[in-house]
Amino acid sequence: MELLLSIAAVICVLVGVAGCVVPMLPGPPIAFLGMLLAQWSGRADFSTRFFLIWGAVTIAVTVIDYFLPIWMTKRFGGSKQATRGATVGIVVGMFFMPAGIILGPFFGALIGELLRNREDSVKAFKVAFGSFAAFIFGTGMKLVASVLMAWYTVKGIFC
Repeated sequence: MELLLSIAAVICVLVGVAGCVVPMLPGPPIAFLGMLLAQWSGRADFSTRFFLIWGAVTIAVTVIDYFLPIWMTKRFGGSKQATRGATVGIVVGMFFMPAGIILGPFFGALIGELLRNREDSVKAFKVAFGSFAAFIFGTGMKLVASVLMAWYTVKGIFC
């Protein structure tokens, strides 16, 4: 059972890291599950405090990742149409991996803002950049958290 749980833990953290760039997979929660499986295997010895901290980090980066694009789009002067466009861009971008997931929010916000006001293309590009920056920052946060959880898990199992 120890070996099975250890293998499942490693698979979970690898899927968790991949989930940071694949939108349908919640990367940090899956990586956190990998740490739990490593603990349950008996190979890793993490403290309760360790799990509370990483649980809080997991929740924080997951919540921030959902709300950051909306906030950044508005912060850069975007309208509701730009926010909706960025959301549609994320969904459509999933069908054109890997570039689509990166460019989808940008073009979605751009098109949404241009549909609202065709004369102000400078503002539309600014709003689209805000949406793109939010995507990059959110993905980066999730990636850092998931890679660190993967590192702790692998270290706990094999060292």
